[in-house]
Amino acid sequence: MGVVEDQQYVYPSANMEQCKSRVAVPPPQPFLNSLQASLKETFFPDDPLKQFKNQPRSRKFILGLQYFFPFLEWAPKYSLELLKSDLIAGVTIASLAIPQGISYAKLANLPPVLGLYSSFVPPLVYAMMGSSRDLAVGTVAVASLLTGSMLSTVVNPTKDPKLFLHLAFTATLVAGVFQTSLGLLRLGFIVDFLSHAAIVGFMGGAATVVCLQQLKGIFGLTHFTQSTDLINVMHSVFSQEHQWRWESVVLGCCFLFFLLLTRFFSKRKPKLFWISAMAPLTSVILGSLLVYLTHAEKHGIQVIGYLKKGINPPSFGDFVFISPYFPVALKTGIITGVIAMAEGVAVGRSFAMFKNYNIDGNKEMIAFGMMNIFGSCTSCYLTTGPFSRSAVNYNAGCKTAVSNIVMSVAVMITLLFLTPLFYYTPLVVLSSIIISAMLGLIDYEAAIHLLKIDKFDFMVCMSAYIGVVFGSVETGLVVAVAFSVLRLLLFVARPRTFVMGNVPNSISYRSIDQYPAAQTVPGILILEIGAPIFFANATYLRDRIIRWIHEEEDRLKSSGEANLHYVILDMSAVGSIDTSGINMFEELKKVMDRRDLRLVLANPGGEVMKKLQRSKVVELLGEEWIHLTVGEAVGKCTYMLHTYNPKSTPKSMGDQLETCTSNNV
Repeated sequence: MGVVEDQQYVYPSANMEQCKSRVAVPPPQPFLNSLQASLKETFFPDDPLKQFKNQPRSRKFILGLQYFFPFLEWAPKYSLELLKSDLIAGVTIASLAIPQGISYAKLANLPPVLGLYSSFVPPLVYAMMGSSRDLAVGTVAVASLLTGSMLSTVVNPTKDPKLFLHLAFTATLVAGVFQTSLGLLRLGFIVDFLSHAAIVGFMGGAATVVCLQQLKGIFGLTHFTQSTDLINVMHSVFSQEHQWRWESVVLGCCFLFFLLLTRFFSKRKPKLFWISAMAPLTSVILGSLLVYLTHAEKHGIQVIGYLKKGINPPSFGDFVFISPYFPVALKTGIITGVIAMAEGVAVGRSFAMFKNYNIDGNKEMIAFGMMNIFGSCTSCYLTTGPFSRSAVNYNAGCKTAVSNIVMSVAVMITLLFLTPLFYYTPLVVLSSIIISAMLGLIDYEAAIHLLKIDKFDFMVCMSAYIGVVFGSVETGLVVAVAFSVLRLLLFVARPRTFVMGNVPNSISYRSIDQYPAAQTVPGILILEIGAPIFFANATYLRDRIIRWIHEEEDRLKSSGEANLHYVILDMSAVGSIDTSGINMFEELKKVMDRRDLRLVLANPGGEVMKKLQRSKVVELLGEEWIHLTVGEAVGKCTYMLHTYNPKSTPKSMGDQLETCTSNNV
């Protein structure tokens, strides 16, 4: 950091001081108009109603139907060529959905057939109401684990499976209503309070917990802890060493190796994606044949057993709304609904970006909510758009949501005719399928990237991970949200302020931290405020600005340089201000007057100027001390320093400035 020498400036003359444009104050607007504009930006940033403008009533009705049922838009244009692609993709994801559905239902402590039910009705609903062409609907491991662990706190799934099942339907209904409400009320931005770092840590921790839970199946244990934390799980595993089944361990490790090997080949050669997609169903078939031929179920290998034939039975009469069960179902539904919604919308947007089309997050929430409401009435539990299944759908070349319909038809055929074939499917194979799927969610590369880019984000990530693994999934979620909100509050309540200087050989003024060669101006302190000013940060900013002044005066005194006379605040990043911010300027002006300093503003925005004028702060500071740019403010201050006594502006000069409107910048 250097100091700009006096000779580098050409100080304006009195005529030159009749200068630049005045900082404009926007014309006043009625309060209702301003409120309407603010609400529109908050809830309708994508302007979804634009398509309805200047349309006849009949056309508006059709557009409204297409908004809530997007299939009405693409169905008339559907062709045989598209059907071929969707048929291949649908059959491919069905081969993954069937074994995954059964596995995840077991993870939720629910009958395995519910995993198939949940891959039949919800995809049909989403195909009509969803806007993503690539999302493949089904159950997910994290939501399944949460459902099982949270509902188990009030009902034992082994002792009272019927009540537990009804609670799962109730939680699914709650999740559906919650998701639909958020979508209809355009409150999808709430999901954004989960930062990327928190999601990486939470999903990694949840995947680790899910893998730990599968040790029960891998070791062939019949009794296992209901807790999900690492310590209790390890204690449960090693306290039952005498019950470990070596046959189950060998079988589980073999199938896990097979699944990971197929995934490795598919990653190396993306065109062979179908190998890893077919691997789970292949494992189920091979495992079932092996058990059937060797009668392994008589030698410690646990099997699924009987699966009920037929499509989904109705369940709208099974909801539980009495205490003490409903409060737990309500909590479970909201938490799992948020997680499922966040995952589904994120996955949909990712694949939409690859194919260069847009999806409406709020519309997707309505689709997720409706498919869970319908699902809860037809013996399904929580569903969303899992990444693994959607990735297979995308790689298989899906063109529209018809791939979900094809998958649903394949699952229906399985329910009607093929469920007896799963009788001999070993549970250890399902555990292997879950572990292989979950290992892909432990994104250690993203954690390393966070460590390199932002240490605080890495801390958020690891806190969420540790909270899940050593506490519980709910604890990890609370930690993830808490750290995300804390990060937001730190940005908002403690905005950055910077000392600015002149970049050599330019007219630009930038932070001296970013540009060490930038030179400060004698007698002038230039500060940049990096955020809107409101009640949460007004006091901090006042104190921080005063501290900058003290530090600058101490520096000047110790170096023997010219005294400080002007403080310029660059307001470029201050998009808005509230009454607390206004009071902050009034207090700052009093402090400046006591120290014989002049407060100067540069580039305040329209909203800020409007409030400064209404509160008479503009009059308090003086219009001539509000400028369009930092450069103009510096020019004015240096002119005053070299023309008049800096501690007081002569009345003649003030009169001269007031007489020419072009001088007030």
